[in-house]
Amino acid sequence: MLVTETLPMWIRSNQTKTFTLDKLKKNSSTTLKNHKLTLEMTSNPAWYAVQALPYLMEYPYECAEQTFSRYYANSLASHIANSNPRIQEVFKQWKNTDALLSNLEKNQELKSLIIQETPWLRDAQSETEQKKRIALLFDLNKMNNELQSALNKLQQAQFGSGAFPWFKGGRENRYITQHIAAGFGHLQKLGVTEFDGNTANMIEIAVQYLDQEFIKEYEELKKYCERNNVDITKDHLSYTQIHYLYMRSFFTDIKRTNKTNEAWAYYLGQSKKYWLDRSLYAQGMLALILQRNDNQATATKIIRSLDEKSITSQELGMYWKSNTSSWHWYQAPIETQALMIEVFSEIEKEPKKTEIIDNLKVWLLKNKQTNRWKTTKATTEAIYALLLQGSDWLPITDMVEIVLGDQKIDPSQIEDVKVEAGTGYFKTSWNGSEIKSDMATAKITKKGNGIAWGALYWQYFENLDKITSAKTPLQLKKKLFLKKNTDTGEEITEITDKTQLQLGDLIRVRIELKSDRAMEFVHMKDMRASGLEPVNVISQYRWQDGLGYYESTKDAATNFFFDYLPKGLYVFEYELRVNNKGDFSNGITTIQSMYAPEFSSHSEGVRIKINN
Repeated sequence: MLVTETLPMWIRSNQTKTFTLDKLKKNSSTTLKNHKLTLEMTSNPAWYAVQALPYLMEYPYECAEQTFSRYYANSLASHIANSNPRIQEVFKQWKNTDALLSNLEKNQELKSLIIQETPWLRDAQSETEQKKRIALLFDLNKMNNELQSALNKLQQAQFGSGAFPWFKGGRENRYITQHIAAGFGHLQKLGVTEFDGNTANMIEIAVQYLDQEFIKEYEELKKYCERNNVDITKDHLSYTQIHYLYMRSFFTDIKRTNKTNEAWAYYLGQSKKYWLDRSLYAQGMLALILQRNDNQATATKIIRSLDEKSITSQELGMYWKSNTSSWHWYQAPIETQALMIEVFSEIEKEPKKTEIIDNLKVWLLKNKQTNRWKTTKATTEAIYALLLQGSDWLPITDMVEIVLGDQKIDPSQIEDVKVEAGTGYFKTSWNGSEIKSDMATAKITKKGNGIAWGALYWQYFENLDKITSAKTPLQLKKKLFLKKNTDTGEEITEITDKTQLQLGDLIRVRIELKSDRAMEFVHMKDMRASGLEPVNVISQYRWQDGLGYYESTKDAATNFFFDYLPKGLYVFEYELRVNNKGDFSNGITTIQSMYAPEFSSHSEGVRIKINN
C-alpha cells in the first residue's frame, strides 16, 4: 500500500524551530520502498485572508445584510488596495496562477482521495471560482460602481422609519438594522470611507429608529416588572440591548433624546453589574461599551477576566474553550475571535497589547488553514480583524529560511518551482533513491512579524500489516472485537493475532478518532480484510453524538465523510461478518483533511486468521 506520513510545521515571528519526521529518520523496515518526499511552505499566510474577500461579493441573495456585506467588502478592498501599492502588484501576479485554486483542489497527489470522488466537488469548484474573481474585485473602477450600487440598494430597501427589512418589502427588522449600522460604525472607526450626505442621512435615521426600539424595550420591561412585582434592579440585560449599546458606541455625534438617556443609564448600570453572566461575545461587546462610556475600570476588569479564561498555545495562538458554535448570533466562533481583537486593541495597554492581538490573529489564520469561512458575516469580521489590527503582516516579503538535513532550500534556485506572490507558497519534492534519512529533519527560521506554516510529506510503499500508526493533530485507534450473544447478553472480546475466528462469526469494528482542532472536509477510510463482509451495505447520512457524517460502504473499505469535524474524541462502531477462511491483512484506517492535507493520520496494520 502507498502510505503518506505527514509532519505539519509552523513558526512564529522571529523564531527558529526544528521539526523531525521520526519514522523517516528511524526507518529500519526491509520491505519499505521510498516513493516521494515533498516539502511545502507558506511564508505569509495572512494573504489567505485577502483571498477570502471575493466570497463577500459572490453571495447570490439580495437581502439587506448581504447587500451591506458587498458594500463592506468593496470598502475594505478599496481601502486595502489604496493603502498598500504592493497589494496591487500581488493581484496582477495571482491572475494566471494556482494561487486562486481552492485548497480543496490543491495537492491532489498528496491526498488520499481524488476530489471527484467526494461529496465536496461543488464546494471546491465554487471556492475556486470565487478566488478567480479576486482580480475583478480589486479593479478600482468596478469597485466604485459596486459601492454605489450596493448603497443605492440599501437606500431603496430602507423604510421611512429608518429600519431595514431582511429582504426588500419585508417587515422592519431590528437586528438587521443594528448589524448594518454597526458595520457602518466599523468602517467609520477604521477611517476606511468618508460618508457623503445621503449615506450619512441613511445611517442617522437608522440610528434614530434603533434609539426608539431601545426605549420601547426598556418601557415594556418597566411595565412587566410593575405588573408582576419583579425587581427591576435584578438582571434584565438582553442580548439585543447589548448589541444596540455596542452599535451606538460608534455614533457619539448623533444626539440622544432625554428618553434615551434614562434607558441608557439603566442598561449601563446593568452592564457593570451583570457582565460576568454573559457569553464570551457579549462580554467583549460590554467591555467596548463601558470603555467608550468612560468606565475604564470595569472594561479593564472584563479584559483581565477574558485574559485569565483564555488558552494560549504556541501553535494555535490565543483562544477560548467556550468559543463554540450555536444557532444564536452571539455564539459564532469567527465573529467572537474578531471581536476579541477589537476589544484588546482598544482597551489593552502596551507592551502586552501587540503580543495578545498577534496571538488572537494566529488563531484566526490557523482556523482558515483547516476551514472555509462559511458566512459573509464571519468573513467580513475576520478580514476586518486580521488586516487592520495589531502588527501589519501583509507587507512582509522575507521568505522563511529552510534547511532540510544538510541542504539549504532556496526555491528560486530549484527548476520548475514557482513561489506564489504574497503568500510565498512553494512546493518541491524528491523521488525514491534521492530520499535520505537525514532529510527527516527540517530547520526553519522566520525573520520579522507574522506566522508561517508548511509540511513534510513522506510517501512510501509498505506491506499492509507492517504499517505502524501515525499521529498528527488527528489521531486514530482501531480495534476489532469478536461479538457473541450469550444467555447473559452480548459479550465482546478483543481480537489479537492469536484469536481463531470461524466462518459466520460477527466482528465489531471500533474506531477512536481524536482531533485537537475543528476541521472541515475530512475523509476517513477504514479498510477491511477480504475475508470479511459488511453487515450494513447501505450508504447513508448518519448522526451520532451531535456529529453528522456520510457513511459509504465500498468493496474493500468503508468511507466516512465529515463536512465539519469539531474538536473532540469520537467513537465509531459497525459490524462485519466472517465469510472466507484464510490468513488476511485487515489493512489500516486512514484519515485526512481535504482542506489541509498536512493533517492526516492512520492506524497500524493488523492480521487476522480465519479457520474452517
